[in-house]
Amino acid sequence: MERITDRLLSWASILEPGTLEQARAASTMPFIYPHLALMPDAHLGLGATVGSVIPTLEAIMPAAVGVDIGCGMIAVKTQWNREDVAGAGSLTTLRERIERAIPLSAGGNNRKVAATAEPRIAELTERADAIGLSPGAYVSKWELQLGTLGSGNHFIEVSLDESHAVWLFLHSGSRGVGNRIAGHHIKVAKRLTEAARIPLPDRDLAYLEEGTHEFDRYIADLRWAQHFALLNREEMMDRVIRQVSGFFGEPLVEGERINTHHNFTEHEEHFGKEVWLSRKGAISAKLGEPGLIPGSMGTASYVVTGKGDKFALESSPHGAGRTHSRSAARKKFTREQLREAMRGIEYRDSAAFLDEIPQAYKDIDQVMADAADLVSVRHTLRQILNVKGD
Repeated sequence: MERITDRLLSWASILEPGTLEQARAASTMPFIYPHLALMPDAHLGLGATVGSVIPTLEAIMPAAVGVDIGCGMIAVKTQWNREDVAGAGSLTTLRERIERAIPLSAGGNNRKVAATAEPRIAELTERADAIGLSPGAYVSKWELQLGTLGSGNHFIEVSLDESHAVWLFLHSGSRGVGNRIAGHHIKVAKRLTEAARIPLPDRDLAYLEEGTHEFDRYIADLRWAQHFALLNREEMMDRVIRQVSGFFGEPLVEGERINTHHNFTEHEEHFGKEVWLSRKGAISAKLGEPGLIPGSMGTASYVVTGKGDKFALESSPHGAGRTHSRSAARKKFTREQLREAMRGIEYRDSAAFLDEIPQAYKDIDQVMADAADLVSVRHTLRQILNVKGD
């Protein structure tokens, strides 16, 4: 850990100057307490750095959570092993089954509400009604987004751990409805701070003050979107399980299931005070708490246990962290380099994934080395199958 200032601590051995300056600016906000914590995977984000943990007193910055509210990971350990995979058939067949079962890409929606999604949508509808939220005002057919993956770095993977056990791994968030909710509240915060003529180091650090209607509205909507994201992952995982069970010819027996956010806010106590703790690209890593840290395409992912480091605000990194923007990655790397990185892994060979090449990210092994005081590694997962949206 490096103390950059009294209000900015860093666990990142790889840190771009622009990322550091962005985090330094956020740490100067008057309501930060006790300090902002930069995770090993930190990189530039909108207003607030991705891979940062931001504790605030009686205020919250919507951009500190980000626009993919509740984005996170879910993993399930199965009873199968490497030998079972070898005897089950073609992984191409399994990939195509998963791709048919789950809508992919940014605009991918379900054609109708699946039977498994109905009770989850009913729960979300009840929650929305209880807080006076109309999700349809943001996305008219939001119900059709439950059980959809999205694009970018969202993925579905089948992996093997160090003992060759099969795991199912999935990364996604609150989809378009969460994005629209976040965007609305970021605009509200900007409008209020501009009207009050409050000077900011970055206008995307606009904030809402506790005790106001706008603050209460944001927290209520945020919690709904976080729950949507959690149920979205559960719905997709259940669909993946059905396809994988069909592939192996027997029902899946779950050995373990972990479902965690890495873009979210919770009310927690740190250093003797109640704060709003926003983890933007970071997971909760309380003592003994299970967590998931994915690498990029073609690299390892990790099932971890939190160590409860108080200076890191009981948090840890959420992944590898980008070193190249999507446009820069497309210019620098080639499809042949992507194919080489994915050698031995079943995936859809598409130029659309070039910006997700492992070389566009930090070395996940270095990230995990930097996080040694934050989490302990229980399992190291290696992909054998990858599904992504364009």
